[in-house]
Amino acid sequence: MSLKVLVVDDQGIVRAGFAAVIDAEDDMTVVGEAGDGAAAVRLAAELAPDVVVMDVRMPELDGIAATRIITGHQDAPRVLVLTTFDLDAYVFDALRAGASGFLLKDVRAAELLRGIRVVAAGESVLAPSATRRLIGHYTSGPGPAHRTGYAHGALDSLTGRERHVLGLIASGLSNAEIADALGITVGTVKSHVNALLRKLGLRDRVQATILAYDLGLARPNPPDLHT
Repeated sequence: MSLKVLVVDDQGIVRAGFAAVIDAEDDMTVVGEAGDGAAAVRLAAELAPDVVVMDVRMPELDGIAATRIITGHQDAPRVLVLTTFDLDAYVFDALRAGASGFLLKDVRAAELLRGIRVVAAGESVLAPSATRRLIGHYTSGPGPAHRTGYAHGALDSLTGRERHVLGLIASGLSNAEIADALGITVGTVKSHVNALLRKLGLRDRVQATILAYDLGLARPNPPDLHT
């Protein structure tokens, strides 16, 4: 089935360019375009896209706020944030708001299309090194989970292997890399990932990564894969 994509950017020419690239793909269809965050929220509810390609700096309602509203609903679309500004605060705020990925606007067309497909599949398109750097910086002190005690009870429901997989996800490893590190199949890794996301009430690997850092289960450097 064709992926339904909503393109959001306050610059019409940029919006049209992204839409043209996306619509040219056999497995993607642009179902709508929006020029500000408020319109994005409205169209996301009306059109039920699979993925929203979201700009950050816009009038009326910025992309971070719009992402937070859109991803706060049940069966929400995935959000891929694109911006001209490579600022740590933007990246982390976007992830905190519920985005499943973050790319710069000068990204090549092939990378944009891959990013859309990846977030639609429930993965993240943020580079592992960037994930560790950003989350290591912004959660260097007690995070929201420490302050509220959120999810500690849910963590008790995880098996030892699921907790280990959670730490490896937070280190930026893909399913294939986790499978290689643990000596199990990719299918088994996917089962562990799906189980821990369900038990923790999380949408995707990005939220799992943030939670792992908040709870002190992961550090900016990758964990020892052989422990």
